[in-house]
Amino acid sequence: MERSANQNVKLLVEGAMMIAIATILSFIKIAEMPYGGSVTAASMVPILIYAYRWGASKGFLVGVVYGIIQFLIDPYAAHPISVILDYPLAFGVLGIMGLFAHKSTNVAKIITGIVVAIGLRFVSHYLSGVIFFGMYAPENMSPYWYSFVYNGAYLLPEMIISIVFFMLLHKQLKQLKL
Repeated sequence: MERSANQNVKLLVEGAMMIAIATILSFIKIAEMPYGGSVTAASMVPILIYAYRWGASKGFLVGVVYGIIQFLIDPYAAHPISVILDYPLAFGVLGIMGLFAHKSTNVAKIITGIVVAIGLRFVSHYLSGVIFFGMYAPENMSPYWYSFVYNGAYLLPEMIISIVFFMLLHKQLKQLKL
């Protein structure tokens, strides 16, 4: 089905707005980790909303762009591959939300989509942590355990915040038309 020019403009403008809102929210930090990562004021929610409204592939693309912007604003990298894992891929996978709950009214599907999306973000950061940041693990601590604890310490609260805020906004989202 061919999309109208009007709908393409709407898709692009909404994507840019969600990236901008997510970026602004990312500056409101509740807690910040020493080697990157923070608990924010629901900064992932705009990307999750976009994926919910437009689907996984478009959500992935908006997440990738957001991840690149995050890298440009506050770069932290050990290696070029760590940049990919910690920025475009980690934020791009938030688009997976659209596979589980694209325009769904089912709360269980929405929560599952958020948990899977942020869980995949965790996996991306976890791999980067094990491969590139294991050297920061305390003596006698496995880099695998260190990366698990380090990344879980900020992504679990981020997930809870994202679920709460998404659900608070869900009623209004149902009323929007594409």
